[in-house]
Amino acid sequence: MKNYKIAILSYRSAPFSGGQGIYVTELSNALSRLGHEVTVYSGPPYPNLNSKVKLEQYPGLDLFSTFNFYDRKEKFFKKKNKTFDDYYEFFVTLFGGFPEMRTFGNRMSVIDFHNNYDFVIDNQSLSFGMIDIQKHIPFAEVIHHPVVIDKNYELQYSNGIIKKLLIFSWYSFLGMHRKVAPQINQVITPSLNSKKDIEKYLNVNSENIDVIPNGIDTETFEPKSNIEKDSFRLITTASADIPLKGLDFTLNALSTLKDIYPKIKLVVIGNPRSGGHTDRLISKLDLNDRVSFKTNLTKSEIASEYARSNIAIVSSLYEGFGFPVGEAMACEIPLIATNVASIPEITSEYAELIEPADSIGIANAVKKIFTDYDKYLLKARNGRIHIIKNFSWLVIAQKYESLITRKINAHL
Repeated sequence: MKNYKIAILSYRSAPFSGGQGIYVTELSNALSRLGHEVTVYSGPPYPNLNSKVKLEQYPGLDLFSTFNFYDRKEKFFKKKNKTFDDYYEFFVTLFGGFPEMRTFGNRMSVIDFHNNYDFVIDNQSLSFGMIDIQKHIPFAEVIHHPVVIDKNYELQYSNGIIKKLLIFSWYSFLGMHRKVAPQINQVITPSLNSKKDIEKYLNVNSENIDVIPNGIDTETFEPKSNIEKDSFRLITTASADIPLKGLDFTLNALSTLKDIYPKIKLVVIGNPRSGGHTDRLISKLDLNDRVSFKTNLTKSEIASEYARSNIAIVSSLYEGFGFPVGEAMACEIPLIATNVASIPEITSEYAELIEPADSIGIANAVKKIFTDYDKYLLKARNGRIHIIKNFSWLVIAQKYESLITRKINAHL
């Protein structure tokens, strides 16, 4: 197969939090390993890329590196030769919005991609600039899931009119998404469930959507026989204070279990907000000595945390594609996960699936696994085989390669 020059666009690509930075790093690396020349165009924070993948940095004002108004004002006034996008970023951010998708797309739209690349992939900016880019070069927009779902859950679990107004302000970019998505000729999404939601919420024609799952790094996420497990240690991945991840329900389950298993504890791969909702709930449930947070870990360090744990829990209320699900399975750790959205597409029969928002269901599943741990270890071993066969990045990159070839040939 011919080797291509591919540009991957990503308005932000945090390497240690959220799935998008992981996705950009892994996809660019996998396509590079197949022999393609890959360049990532990213706003900050920037991804950690393979040495063979080139990074082009497009920072804008980088206002979300701080939440201090005076620091943001200083960034704005220090910028020389300010453009309309600089003014737009500053004032939209000032009023609680998130402008980076739109301004990143504008910066990308003036780059001469069609004379330098064979194919462009945009990682869910869904910005107006992408409509211009696809006019000149074979192009695909990756939509992990419609972000309006995040907004709906945040509104559902928020209290107070001020909080709800802030949520509406933050998600003001959704109007752009609804306008841009139906005009995109090729959408890639990681699950059948996400495809259904994209049709429903973004009015995209089903024929324009291809389902290609995200991949799992099965070389890094693997069982580690040299690491001893801590007794009654649970692990979950959840950004604190984000309702979509369902951390509250895992914490409530832990509160139920602490009297049954006096040594039980929970490790959370995520970043807690000091004094935030999760902090307050942990104190209310008297779990301060049982819950610890691990942040800014490398993939190898996360895999080691799985190796030390007995059970992984994914209590998400929704997942476009759940990286923690596949990563836990690749590490051969018994898994409890919610039976929602894309999760059963990933797990098949190799996890204990429970209903969402069900603390009692989580607690009962933990007791079930601890009662017959060897049985669930065997299920976990078969789960790793399932992940390698269906979700390794080499398998996924080959699917991208086939779609890219098809779109390039259609463009000729």
